[in-house]
Amino acid sequence: MSITSFSFPTPIRFGAGARKLVAAHLLEQGLKRPLIVTDRALGALPVLAEFQSHLAGLDVAVFSGVFGNPTCSQVMDGAASYKAHKADCIIGFGGGAALDVAKVVGIAATHEGDILEYVWDHPQVRPISAPLPYFVALPTTSGTGSEVGRSSVVSENDTHLKRVVFSPKILARMVFADPELTLGLPAHVTAATGMDALTHNIESYLSPAYHPLCDGIALEGTRIAAAALQTAVKEPGNLQARSDMMMSSMMGAIAFQKDLGAVHSCAHALGAVCDLHHGLANALMIDTVLAWNFEAVPAKFDELAHVCGVAGGGKAFVPWLKALKTSIGITGGLAAHGVKEEHIARLVQIAQADICHQTNPRPCTAADFERLFRQAL
Repeated sequence: MSITSFSFPTPIRFGAGARKLVAAHLLEQGLKRPLIVTDRALGALPVLAEFQSHLAGLDVAVFSGVFGNPTCSQVMDGAASYKAHKADCIIGFGGGAALDVAKVVGIAATHEGDILEYVWDHPQVRPISAPLPYFVALPTTSGTGSEVGRSSVVSENDTHLKRVVFSPKILARMVFADPELTLGLPAHVTAATGMDALTHNIESYLSPAYHPLCDGIALEGTRIAAAALQTAVKEPGNLQARSDMMMSSMMGAIAFQKDLGAVHSCAHALGAVCDLHHGLANALMIDTVLAWNFEAVPAKFDELAHVCGVAGGGKAFVPWLKALKTSIGITGGLAAHGVKEEHIARLVQIAQADICHQTNPRPCTAADFERLFRQAL
């Protein structure tokens, strides 16, 4: 594979081996002391050591304190590591959690106050007024697309509620999208993150917001994921399938500036209450929510079925999604993954407060959320 360069809007180096270009790029910017922000698991794996072997000429420090659904305290710890190293730039290396933390470590390192004071809906939200450290991103999963996003989702330490820092200022200055970094992902992680990418594309397309540019990206991202996800799960060394899923993931994150829907409101609640992996939570809710959405936008379901090669039109799309989930090993309802009846009231409360469902094709009340969660159990 060759490495392709393009900007949309983030400059991207895409292709096998792109990770090997990072050192030269940073040195060209006059930067020599990067802090790598990654997660606890990756920090102990050979993939990180292999990446560091390509960083000759740089004085590198590693912060590997990200784990689970990322929290505000992890951001503040990362900022402390940045200052201790006297770093001059940040390399985000990992999945969505690590990249979300990496995107805002620079804020916490160069601005006063806790990172929570910079979330978009804080009553006295602080402005990002000082220049931020140079930031580059390398995704190691194909799901969130966080590497091309202008938002960072971090959870409150105590309540686990997801909060969002949103600003074009936190966009990566360069993305090095290297599908070789995903070759070692276990099948269940490939499946869950792949369903996250697919959900982003589908929900973005179904959103009633007007954004034809994003609609085109979302449909093509859906088509690519539909064709590649099974292969990526079942043939983990298939570089073409891995590349396709990485591209679909980025396309979903670009498309969802159009906004998302009730699947994501449910998934955010499941992450807060039950600590479910975000991609898995999306996968467990998507067919239930989409079946309910169908009557609002049947023509859009016809188009989704068409790009995915699903015979039978829009009515066949949700059954196809269920079969896809089964084929990649995502089985059972919420109860099979630790969600209990007593969780539902809190799940409904958080989902109803979440902003994503405001662009769902159908208005979603608390009663609707309760019914959807019960159906998905």
